[in-house]
Amino acid sequence: MSWGTELWDQFDNLEKHTQWGIDVLEKYIKFVKERTEIELSYAKQLRNLSKKYQPKKNSKEEEEYRYTSTRAFLATLNEMNDYAGQHEVISENMTSLITGELTRYVQELKQERKSHFHDGRKAQQHIETCWKQLEASKRRFERDCKEADRAQQYFEKMDADINVTKADVEKARQQAQLRHQMAEDSKAEYSSTLQKFNSEQHDHYYTHIPNIFQKIQEMEERRIVRIGESMKTFAEVDRQVIPIIGKCLDEITKAAESIDHKNDSQLVIEAFKSGFEPPGDIDFEDFTQPMKRTVSESSLSNSRGDGKSEPKFGGKSKGKLWPFIKKNKGAGPEDFSNLPPEQRRKKLQQKVDELNKDIQKEMDQRDALTKMKDVYIKNPQMGDPASVDHRLAELGQNIEKLRIEVQKFEGWLAEVEGRLPMRTEQARRQSGLYEAQNSSAVNSCAQDRESPDGSYTEEQSQETEMKVPATDFDDEFDDEEPLPTIGTCKALYTFEGQNEGTISVAEGEMLYVIEEDKGDGWTRIRRNEDEEGYVPTSYVEVYLDKNAKDS
Repeated sequence: MSWGTELWDQFDNLEKHTQWGIDVLEKYIKFVKERTEIELSYAKQLRNLSKKYQPKKNSKEEEEYRYTSTRAFLATLNEMNDYAGQHEVISENMTSLITGELTRYVQELKQERKSHFHDGRKAQQHIETCWKQLEASKRRFERDCKEADRAQQYFEKMDADINVTKADVEKARQQAQLRHQMAEDSKAEYSSTLQKFNSEQHDHYYTHIPNIFQKIQEMEERRIVRIGESMKTFAEVDRQVIPIIGKCLDEITKAAESIDHKNDSQLVIEAFKSGFEPPGDIDFEDFTQPMKRTVSESSLSNSRGDGKSEPKFGGKSKGKLWPFIKKNKGAGPEDFSNLPPEQRRKKLQQKVDELNKDIQKEMDQRDALTKMKDVYIKNPQMGDPASVDHRLAELGQNIEKLRIEVQKFEGWLAEVEGRLPMRTEQARRQSGLYEAQNSSAVNSCAQDRESPDGSYTEEQSQETEMKVPATDFDDEFDDEEPLPTIGTCKALYTFEGQNEGTISVAEGEMLYVIEEDKGDGWTRIRRNEDEEGYVPTSYVEVYLDKNAKDS
């Protein structure tokens, strides 16, 4: 199967076909180029998508990534970055191994094709020239033969005419012989030209054209093989990244399998546990009988408003379920006494850890400067040892200040840890009623949910904040008659009443009880005629009068 023998007369069609082959190759190059652009665009979009959902640094969103489910999501985002990188590798390899190589090959192919068809046209022109020479020789031979015949006929006519002189006859005879000689010469030339043309024609169709067409065929077959190899490379480039993409997907699966719902539930407990004991049972209040509450002999002073029934607050009673809500946002006390015990302990522990880290940092700087000073002492040409004394003194002062701070916070921490109840499994569980009523109060007190390390952030949660009218407590204290005392209480712990409606008490202080715990975890007490408010029930030990209990 050879184009030279089978397609010896299809020069023009071969020229068109090879041009079509180059067009196909260029079309494939364009296809691969567009594929690389798609891969780059896809990789860029994946990276942007991963970046979009990455947690913002030092933001509330970053705090959520302590849960196993959100950590798994973060791992997925990181793996998507690597996944995008593999698509960039696909684009780079296709550009270098296919697009770049084929573009150079097409240029070489065009040059080779041009050379082969140039040789073909040159051979074609040569055989056409030989053919024209043969035709000219043939026409000349034909003309000379006709002239010889006419000269012979004229001689015979002159020879037969008795009126023509002998000299004219001789002249006609010589002319006839000359014409015959010219015809013979033309015949010999035509024969030689014909023989030469046949030889050239044989070489043209059996040697030159087959050789040229064979080269064109080989060129076209190389093009076909090359485009096939490029298609294999196209697939191989994709196949090479499959193991790495598989690893990315395996890591995503592994991250998903690492999600621990029990652990996440425990983190919620650690984040929001207040440390308060659940409220006790609510005593029955019989309003069919007049209120007869008197102060016992152990009371500190006479009661006021004897015989007055306890006013009913109706819808306003809900206001005292949320005594931690502040009207104005501001920084809490330094010892975090405005927080529930458990959250206060976490906040203090975090502060101690931060201060210890600061101390270590300052000590590292001091050690480095000390070494530098030693070097200066040993090699004065490198620097003045006295130049670092001021900084060393400053670092020493900073370390001492930080240590004092640590001692202060550790004291508060020890105080809190000594007062917290035993952490039994029962104490770890929060009652549904308490959670429902006090979750917003704790959030408002802390001014936001906990961060991943157990501390509170400054930003106040808008979703859980209860909108309590500013006049609720004012109405209770200003617009109503003073409530009678129903007993006394002893403060077990110090409580800083920083929020509206609460009152500060000192450990061991004796106060009057004017309203029992209604199931919300708060008891209303009075210090004197002008000072009264709510304290956590778990912070006081209540001694109700016998008459109050009976009623």
